[in-house]
Amino acid sequence: MDLATVTSLRPARGRDDLALAPGEALLAGGTWLFSEPQPAVTGLVDLTALGWPDWEELPGVLRLGATCTIERALAAPWGPATELVRQCADAFLMSWKVQHVATIGGNLCLALPAGAMISLMATLGAVAVIWTPDGGARRVPVVDFVIGAGRSALEAGEVLRAVDVPLGGEQATDYAFRKVALTPLGRSSALVTGRRAGATVTITVTASTARPVVLDGHDLDAGLAAIDCWYDDPHGAADWRAHVTGVLAREVREELLA
Repeated sequence: MDLATVTSLRPARGRDDLALAPGEALLAGGTWLFSEPQPAVTGLVDLTALGWPDWEELPGVLRLGATCTIERALAAPWGPATELVRQCADAFLMSWKVQHVATIGGNLCLALPAGAMISLMATLGAVAVIWTPDGGARRVPVVDFVIGAGRSALEAGEVLRAVDVPLGGEQATDYAFRKVALTPLGRSSALVTGRRAGATVTITVTASTARPVVLDGHDLDAGLAAIDCWYDDPHGAADWRAHVTGVLAREVREELLA
């Protein structure tokens, strides 16, 4: 979609360029930005000009740049989580054309309940690296980065720089994935993932909730009963989503404990 109100486009070459003027918006992949009218937007600031690496292996973490596309992220060294990465990438009804352009950071910052990278990063215990306007940085677990439907923990002037996926310590050896939608190729109504590392089993719920929820697989029933953010929209009623999430979560637990 053409953004008829946009009259300027400037590349960001450094952190100083990230200070937005009135009417400016940050541009990464732009798959959502250009999908509907943005009448309040008069200028765009291109984050891809910053030249952030798609991904890099740092001590103890795999760091994915916020401007890394979904397509390029699939080539990162995920180890045992490789299949889970592909499953999550495909769960948001993204064609290969969209995956070629949509970015990790854009998916997280949009904060949709069915955000594919939100599901993945919350499952893997990833941490969002946020640039603050004073030149510093802060870190927020992805499970806490998305605080509601369309709402993230970003404050005014902040920019998501990267996502760190932990590689140190006890590594998960098994993953499980379940999804349900109202139509065969529809957006996820409930998405449940799980990971097992030694005796620890965690279950992550997204799409059916307004924010990611991580549960202890060994106390699953109590965790499901405590969820207070079931989501209701055209892709599924809250009570139905709560029911099918319970079914999928128990399937995930059984697979990981088998």
